[in-house]
Amino acid sequence: MTYTYCKSIIERGNYDAQEMKDKLDVFLLNNRITDEQYTELTQMIDAAV
Repeated sequence: MTYTYCKSIIERGNYDAQEMKDKLDVFLLNNRITDEQYTELTQMIDAAV
Protein backbone atom coordinates (compact mmCIF):
# COMPACT_ATOMS: atom_id res chain seq x y z
CA MET A 1 0.00 0.00 0.00
CA THR A 2 2.75 2.47 0.94
CA TYR A 3 4.65 1.70 -2.27
CA THR A 4 1.57 2.18 -4.44
CA TYR A 5 0.67 5.45 -2.75
CA CYS A 6 4.20 6.85 -3.08
CA LYS A 7 4.47 5.77 -6.71
CA SER A 8 1.20 7.51 -7.52
CA ILE A 9 2.39 10.76 -5.93
CA ILE A 10 5.70 10.63 -7.79
CA GLU A 11 4.00 9.91 -11.12
CA ARG A 12 1.72 12.93 -10.65
CA GLY A 13 4.72 15.12 -9.83
CA ASN A 14 2.97 16.74 -6.87
CA TYR A 15 5.76 16.54 -4.26
CA ASP A 16 9.00 18.07 -3.04
CA ALA A 17 11.84 15.76 -4.11
CA GLN A 18 13.91 16.01 -0.92
CA GLU A 19 10.89 15.58 1.35
CA MET A 20 9.77 12.51 -0.60
CA LYS A 21 13.25 10.98 -0.40
CA ASP A 22 13.26 11.57 3.36
CA LYS A 23 9.91 9.81 3.65
CA LEU A 24 11.11 6.92 1.53
CA ASP A 25 14.13 6.55 3.83
CA VAL A 26 11.80 6.24 6.82
CA PHE A 27 9.54 3.77 5.02
CA LEU A 28 12.54 1.64 4.10
CA LEU A 29 13.94 1.69 7.64
CA ASN A 30 10.56 0.61 9.02
CA ASN A 31 10.13 -2.16 6.42
CA ARG A 32 7.12 -0.48 4.84
CA ILE A 33 8.78 -0.80 1.40
CA THR A 34 11.43 -3.20 0.06
CA ASP A 35 14.93 -2.33 -1.12
CA GLU A 36 13.81 -2.85 -4.71
CA GLN A 37 10.81 -0.56 -4.30
CA TYR A 38 13.00 2.09 -2.65
CA THR A 39 15.44 1.93 -5.55
CA GLU A 40 12.66 2.20 -8.13
CA LEU A 41 10.99 5.16 -6.43
CA THR A 42 14.21 7.10 -5.86
CA GLN A 43 15.17 6.55 -9.51
CA MET A 44 11.79 7.92 -10.57
CA ILE A 45 12.40 11.01 -8.44
CA ASP A 46 15.91 11.49 -9.84
CA ALA A 47 14.64 11.13 -13.41
CA ALA A 48 12.00 13.81 -12.85
CA VAL A 49 14.45 16.39 -11.47
